[in-house]
Amino acid sequence: MVRGFWGLETWGPEAAMPVMEGKSLIFNVLGAVNAVPVPIRVASREEFIGVAKALEPTFGGFNLEDIESPKCFYILETLQKSLSIPAWHDDQLGTACITLAGVINALRVVNKKIEDTKVVLLGSGAANIAAAHLLAAAGFRKGNMTLADSRGILEPEREDMDSLMINNPWKYELAMQTNSERLKGPSEKAFNGADVIISASKPGPGTIKPEWIRTMNNDGIVFALANPIPEIWPEEAKKAGAKIVATGRGDFPNQVNNSLVFPGVFRGVLDARAKGVNFDIMVAASYEIANFVKNPDEDNIVPTMDDWELYPSVASAVASKTVEMGLARKTNSREGFYKTAQELIEFNRNMFLKLMDEKLIRELPGGIKNER
Repeated sequence: MVRGFWGLETWGPEAAMPVMEGKSLIFNVLGAVNAVPVPIRVASREEFIGVAKALEPTFGGFNLEDIESPKCFYILETLQKSLSIPAWHDDQLGTACITLAGVINALRVVNKKIEDTKVVLLGSGAANIAAAHLLAAAGFRKGNMTLADSRGILEPEREDMDSLMINNPWKYELAMQTNSERLKGPSEKAFNGADVIISASKPGPGTIKPEWIRTMNNDGIVFALANPIPEIWPEEAKKAGAKIVATGRGDFPNQVNNSLVFPGVFRGVLDARAKGVNFDIMVAASYEIANFVKNPDEDNIVPTMDDWELYPSVASAVASKTVEMGLARKTNSREGFYKTAQELIEFNRNMFLKLMDEKLIRELPGGIKNER
């Protein structure tokens, strides 16, 4: 697996290494995936793609990290079309998967139907562009979605559409396909009558105002995913009328955490020797994560990283879906894929626990329990 990093472009790839090493550890501990951090020094998206293509024979899949929008869309699309192994950009696909899983369970709690749900996506970068497409693949109507960015609501007559068509065709496409009501103006107008808010915008507090929440439908669902400070504090959103609130933080209920997704997804595609990953496979992963929560409630719509059994479940769901879609080089039953993933993950987990018992490595990061 190769890891790319552009988020610290001015500091160079050396600054990326600690982040890449940390994520590689999560891959290994939770998914038994032998991830290798490979920060690279490149000057263009074509050069980035060239490096990935050159390394393809060495790895079973590519996980890309912190590539700025909209370059990330072009790079991912190009790699997915040209490689014979999976390419995954976690800022897009991992975030979209866990968001969908959380939304599925939140709607179950408030007893609303996917096809009738009005969704506002605040922020139109990597995470929410991917989330919009994944929601559509799961049955949400694009006409019931409204996207907004720092300039306001996306709609076909906005003055920057010609520029977007050239410089960000991915955002332009969604501007044409969503917002069937043709809402215009500042972002807060989109909140009126919305059922779900998915915000991947600038950190708060204060990015989302309580008065915006008050205009939502009854039993409103708010995902405030900015880090380190959510766009609105959960208690503030609930006081304004939100029924369910999720954030990206572990010190609040309903943490929307990519780490619930990528270890199992990669375990699955590696076990099936898959040629790629698509939105149908991602929907299967999201439903597996959602269904893992047996009795969802307002403060319990997604699993936690303590739920070790989640990862072989996601892996087997993903592997089975790749077989169904003709993308697997290696076939097995759902039960067979589960057994393989469970054994690999259990072995790795016990190895790490033994190394910690012998004081050869440090304790696992906070939030991951060490019980046998």
